[in-house]
Amino acid sequence: MTLRAFIKERSYLNWYSKNIDQASESSIIESVLNYGTFDDFKKLIKILGIKKVSEIFFSQIRRKRNNYRPEIKNYFSLYFKKNA
Repeated sequence: MTLRAFIKERSYLNWYSKNIDQASESSIIESVLNYGTFDDFKKLIKILGIKKVSEIFFSQIRRKRNNYRPEIKNYFSLYFKKNA
């Protein structure tokens, strides 16, 4: 399964975007981590790999402003530090 097919099947993750076809990897990762289920997360890992997802996540949270809720940021920081 490709990343595009994955996100098209889960339109509820990008409810705020009109054009899902042009969503970047980082925006897809952000929506899966913020709004997806753990099964969505596991499928995302199968598609992109845990190393790539963790690298993009950590680059996103290093920015001064990001869109992760504090509890999501904390959970996935701990998860990726342990598993990636």
